Amino acid sequence: MSLRLTRVNELLKREIGGVVQRDYEWGGALVTVNAVEVTQDLKEAKVWIGVLAGNFSNVLERLNKEHGSIQRKVMKRVVLKSTPVLTFRHDGSAERGVEIVNLLQEVDELPKAPEVDEDED
Repeated sequence: MSLRLTRVNELLKREIGGVVQRDYEWGGALVTVNAVEVTQDLKEAKVWIGVLAGNFSNVLERLNKEHGSIQRKVMKRVVLKSTPVLTFRHDGSAERGVEIVNLLQEVDELPKAPEVDEDED
């Protein structure tokens, strides 16, 4: 991936994240923009969304329904030759991370074998 695309991805990620946090209420859910992938021609962008403590399908439905409004708000702050069409997708990595942390805590609470002193041989 070119340096320019990487910079555009990060810029869009920051700006879309700001719009999603500032202009929308999610009813107690934490909605984050985890990544943005813009095509080479800057015509389309996949926006990967993470949702904690909420129903991700409702969030994705709302974001995809209102993608035009979000695009307008973002493009007022980001000047590009062509405005990419945003499509929102679910990124389940945050939920998987929470599950792994919970599993590690459960494993840590399991009984442990007594430590053996190596000097007592």
